Amino acid sequence: MTRPEPKQAFRQTGWPGLRARLFHLYFVLRRPMTLGVRGLVHDRTSNSVFLIRHTYVPGWQLPGGGVELGETMIEALARELSEEANIALTALPVLKSMHFNRRASRRDHVGLYLVEQFNQTAPKLPDREIAAAGFFPLDRLPEGTTPSTLRRIAEIFGGAAASPYW
Repeated sequence: MTRPEPKQAFRQTGWPGLRARLFHLYFVLRRPMTLGVRGLVHDRTSNSVFLIRHTYVPGWQLPGGGVELGETMIEALARELSEEANIALTALPVLKSMHFNRRASRRDHVGLYLVEQFNQTAPKLPDREIAAAGFFPLDRLPEGTTPSTLRRIAEIFGGAAASPYW
């Protein structure tokens, strides 16, 4: 069995791809420049990170989402972590980098936060948006972790230079 190229493995096709493009079109019309947040939730005691797998896009990735009108980036991050991970912030996270997400569109930007002070109120069970979620040791990330997630982890924990691109 041949493995697809990394970029091809995460390309959305069929209904999921159309659905993602329609959602993006909706957001482009609603807000001309999109701003998102992602949280790299790190449990120091187990040296693990929290990853999610959505129902509508392939791959394991960091939790997060769009910043809504009238919402700060930290408010958006707290909301997304609560919705996607049952995680509550117990201290302010650290903004580590900003990225242009040119794969999503010519107007999408993502702020990456390092979250090390948090409580998980309950394990995250699958729902309509999240197919699976959990903590994974840094040396045993799940197969199918997205290239952008691997790059962000390497930037934070491996000393790699932060890319301007997501």
